[in-house]
This record gives sequence, structure tokens and C-alpha cells, in this order.
Amino acid sequence: MSLSVSLPAAPLAIQPGEKFTYRLAWGPFRKAASLQIEADIDPDSTANYTRITSHTATEGIIRALYRFDGWGEFLYDPAAGRLMRAEAWTETASKETKATMTLDYEQMKARYEDHLRPARSLELDIPQAQAFDFLTTLMQTRSWDIGLGEEFAVPVYFDDELYDLVIRVEKRTQIKTPLGRRDALLIVPHMPEEPKGMFEDGGEIRVWISDDELRLPLKFEVRMPVGTAMALLIEHVPAHDAQFAQSDAGSPPAHE
Repeated sequence: MSLSVSLPAAPLAIQPGEKFTYRLAWGPFRKAASLQIEADIDPDSTANYTRITSHTATEGIIRALYRFDGWGEFLYDPAAGRLMRAEAWTETASKETKATMTLDYEQMKARYEDHLRPARSLELDIPQAQAFDFLTTLMQTRSWDIGLGEEFAVPVYFDDELYDLVIRVEKRTQIKTPLGRRDALLIVPHMPEEPKGMFEDGGEIRVWISDDELRLPLKFEVRMPVGTAMALLIEHVPAHDAQFAQSDAGSPPAHE
């Protein structure tokens, strides 16, 4: 097994104009929900920040039983590859959530504000290593120059916490997708100490990235005690700049 390494800065995995649409399945329900992730230049920013937005919504019979909508908006400085601000909110028939995290790199502090439950608001230290929100971290694997069998550590923001994930490139494989049969790399993130959230009670996440120059995130699979959820890429709209800079991807430092 290779040693764990921390990755240096890499270009953002999602470029302005790029859009990913996923179909989500859960148990016997093949069309339980949809997920859209897209990026553009933030119109409210004077620094040409990249704005990544996501929207998850239940569909069909699942929506009739459980209405859920979840949104995320993440501002990144593309030059430094740094998360500047994150906002997430959800709505169900009986509950709402809304929270914002603002990062101050001069003070190296991140302010988490829960708009509906102010008592949960707090301040976090920003790590020296580059950190992303959880969803962007999974997408960001496409921009890292990583090899089969390697594993590496990356800090991740999830709700009001910051924790380290260790991500391992398990194997090369071939999978069937709505876009056709594709060669892929299987990437598995895990939390080695005090598993939390979806990693509790044996929860597992697996990500399949196309084994080509585009490194498209083709499939996500989340295994939990209540069942397995799966997201399949059904549509990809390329970035405005058609050349995704794979040659500029970050590379792990040499092992000592």
C-alpha cells in the first residue's frame, strides 16, 4: 500500500458552463430523485469567482411519499482554488434548514452560521491544506493526477464540521452507464477515525470516474443501513472552455 499524501492545489474540477445531470436510484426505485450540478462565473462577484450550484429533488412516487429539495451554492476563487463561501438549504414537507459558511483566509477562520438555529453557529479554523465542500470534493477527484493503488488525505467541510477523508484509487474497471459502457477508475473515500454522518454504522461511498482525459464522474454509490442510493450521470454539458486542463492537474508529492 502506498503512503497517504496530501494533494497540492489543483484546478477546479467543474469549469464555467459545465453541467452534470444525475438520475438517483434508491432500493427498487430507479428514478427516486434527480441531481444537477453546474458552474458559471458568479455575476455578483468582482473577482470572477466560480459559482457551483447543486439541486437535489425527489421525483415520482418517492416525492409523493417524501418531498425533498436540497440546494447548495459554493463560491470558489479559481486562481487559488479556494472555497470562499458555501450556502446550503433544504425543504421537506415538515422541516427546513439553511446555513452559510464564510471563509476568511487572512484570519484563517471560517464562520458557520445556522440561520434557523442560531445556537448552532460557530467558528472553525481553516486548515493549511486546500479544503472543499463534500460534494465538490467528490467531483474534484477528476482533476487530481492520481495513480492506481494510491491513497491520499484531503480536508472536507461537511455542514458545521471539518474532517479528513482518505481517498483510495481501488481499481480500473468497466461499467454500464446511460452514456454507454465506459472504462472507469473506482475511487473510495473513507473516514479512518471516528466515522461520522454517512460513514457511521458501516456507511460507504464509492465513486466511478471515467478513465479518459475528461475524467467524468459517472457514478456515485452510497451504502447506508437503510439501503443503497446510487447516482448515474445521464447528461454532461461541456465547459465554455472546451479544453479541461488535465495537463495542469495537481500531482501528489514524491513519497519520502
